[in-house]
Amino acid sequence: MAGRIRREDVEAVRERAHIEEIVGQHVTLRSAGVGSMKGLCPFHDERSPSFHVRPQVGRYHCFGCGEGGDVIDFVQKVDGLGFSEAVEYLAGKVGLQLRYEEGGAPRPGEEPGKRRRLIEAHKVAEEFYREQLSTPAAAAGRQFLAERGFDRTAAADFGVGFAPQGWDSLMRHLRGRGFTEAELTLSGLVSQGQRGVYDRFRGRLVWPIREVTGETVGFGARRLFEEDQGPKYLNTPETPLYKKSQVLYGIDLAKRDLQRDKRVVVVEGYTDVMAMHLSGVGTAVATCGTAFGSDHARIVRRLIGDSGSSGGVQLASGASVGGEIIFTFDGDAAGQKAALRAFGEDQSFSAQTFVAVEKSGMDPCELRQAKGPDAVRALVAGRTPLYEFVIRSTLASYDLRTAEGRIGALRAAAPIVAGIRDAALRPEYTRLLSGWLGIDDQDSVRRAVQGASTRPQAAGRSQTSNERPTAASGPTPVPVQRMPVPDRRDPVAQIERTALEVVLQRPDLVAADFDELPSDAFGAPAYRAVHEAIRAAGGLTAARPLLQASGGSTGWVGAVIEEAAEPVRALVTELAVAPLPEDRPESLEGYVKGVVLRLVEIGFTRHIADLRGRLQRMDAEADPAAYQAAFAELVEVEGRRRNLRESA
Repeated sequence: MAGRIRREDVEAVRERAHIEEIVGQHVTLRSAGVGSMKGLCPFHDERSPSFHVRPQVGRYHCFGCGEGGDVIDFVQKVDGLGFSEAVEYLAGKVGLQLRYEEGGAPRPGEEPGKRRRLIEAHKVAEEFYREQLSTPAAAAGRQFLAERGFDRTAAADFGVGFAPQGWDSLMRHLRGRGFTEAELTLSGLVSQGQRGVYDRFRGRLVWPIREVTGETVGFGARRLFEEDQGPKYLNTPETPLYKKSQVLYGIDLAKRDLQRDKRVVVVEGYTDVMAMHLSGVGTAVATCGTAFGSDHARIVRRLIGDSGSSGGVQLASGASVGGEIIFTFDGDAAGQKAALRAFGEDQSFSAQTFVAVEKSGMDPCELRQAKGPDAVRALVAGRTPLYEFVIRSTLASYDLRTAEGRIGALRAAAPIVAGIRDAALRPEYTRLLSGWLGIDDQDSVRRAVQGASTRPQAAGRSQTSNERPTAASGPTPVPVQRMPVPDRRDPVAQIERTALEVVLQRPDLVAADFDELPSDAFGAPAYRAVHEAIRAAGGLTAARPLLQASGGSTGWVGAVIEEAAEPVRALVTELAVAPLPEDRPESLEGYVKGVVLRLVEIGFTRHIADLRGRLQRMDAEADPAAYQAAFAELVEVEGRRRNLRESA
C-alpha cells in the first residue's frame, strides 16, 4: 500500500503547477480583467463563459454550475482521478519528486522517478510508430485503415501507428534515446526470448492506449501479415503502468463529452471507437483485452459524477436522469454473455444502463462503412434498457409455446428480476416478465421473483457475474450542504461580499486595520462565516508572509479554506476567483481602499443605530452617568464616521 504524500510536497505541487496552464489544456482562457481569466466551463454545457480562473490565487470557479477549487481539484474533476493520482500527475508535470510518509512508494512496485521514465519511453515509442505508418513497409497497415473508412487524418487524430517487421527496430531507437534494456523490458515494449530481447510488436498496426490524463501507458496491436503466427490482437502485458482492468481505450478523447453528456458508450474494439467518434458519438470507449469490470466502472463513475447510490431514470423524452451507460454487443451468443456480465456490473452504477445491438450483427465500424454515420448514431439512440435485454435474451432460450417452456423461462428469469438493485423497478419488470412469458397469473410470477430474492445467490444482485464492486469504488460520497448566499441585490450584502473578495484576492492592498473589525462586522451569516475563517487564519498579519512565500495569494486562500467550515469552503473559492469591478491596474489600490472603507462605515452606522436605540430606552434621570457615557460613545463613533467619510 503506498504511503501518504507528504503535506509539504502537496503544497509545493499547488504552488508550482500554474493553474492557468493546467486549465488551459482543457479550456480556452481569455483575460477578464486584472489577474482574472475566463472561458467556457468544462463541467457543464454553456454558451457564455462563466468559468473564471485567478492565477495569482491559484483557484477556479464557475459561476454557472458552482464547480470550484484549486489546481488539484481541477485535475481530479476533469480527469476523474483520485487525490493522490492527481498530485502525482501534477508532480510529474512540474518535475517535482514526491516523498511519502512511512517510506511508501508512488505506486506499488515502482521506484521513485521510474513511472516518469516509463511514460517518456511510451511517448517516444508512440512517435516512432506514427512516423513508421507513412513508410513503404506500412502499406498493408494503410490499406487496412482505408478499407474500414479511415483516412490519414483519422489515423493521426487517434495516434495510429505501425510497428516495423524488424526484430528490434523500436528497441534500437529507444536505446539511442538513452533508455536502458531494463527500463524497456519493464515497460512491456520489448520481450525476452531465447534469442535475446526483441520488439513485442512487429508488423502490426498499433493504437496508443492512454490514461485519462492523455499519457500513453500501453499499446494495442492488430495482426496484418499471414506469416504472423501471433493472436489477432496483442496488447501490452501487465506492467507498472498498464493494468488491463484499469484502462479504457479512447477515455482521453471521450472525457470532455462524457462529463458534459453524462453518457458513456462501451464498444468492443479500437476501430469501433474510431467509427463512433467519427460518427459524432464522442463518448465511446473500449476495454483492452478484457471484459468491462469494476475498475472500469470506477473510472466511468468518476467522470460522469455517478454516486452509485440509486438507479437512473429514463424520461419519456428518451433522456436519462443520473446519466447513461450504453454497452454495444454483437447479437450472437457471445454478445449475450457479455450483456449478462454487464448486468452484474450494473450494480456499480446509479446511471441508467442500456444495450445497443445492431440486428444484423454488424459492429459500429462495419455499420459506419455500410450505412454511414447516421446509422451509427441511430444505433446508440435506439438503445434498449439493459434489464429488458438480459431478460428477453434469457427467455429466448425457451419454447414459450409450451407450459414446460414457460415455467423453465420463469425460473431462469425470476432471479434476474430479483437482482435488479433498484427496488422501485422490480415490480414493473415483474409485470413485464408476466407479459413476455404469456402468463396471465401475475401473482405466480410475483411469488417466483420474491422467492428468488430470498435465496443467497440473488441477495442484492443477480449471479450473472462473479465480480463484485470492490473497495476501490470507494464509499458513496455524501453531498455537502452549501451555506446560502445573500441576495446580490441587497446593497449592504454586496458591499460585504466585495470586501471579502478584495481581502482574499489582494490582501497586500488592504489596510491593516481590517483585522480590527469585530466579529459582527458582517451582517450576512455566510459572509460572517468567511470573515471568521479569515480571522482564524491569522488575518492580514498572517497573509503577508504567505504572499511573500508563494508570490501570490495561493497560500493565503488555502489557509482560509483550511479554517473554514465545510459548507463555507466553496464560497471562499468563489470569492477568491470572482472578477473585481475595477480592472485598471492604476486604480486598483484606490478601489480596494474604498471597498473596505465602505464596509467600515456600515459598521459605524450599525453601531450608531444601536447606541441611539439604547439611549431611547434609557432613563437619563434614573442613571445619568450611564446615559452620559452612552451619549459620549455615540458622539465619538459619529465623529469617527465623519472623519472616515472626509478621508475617503
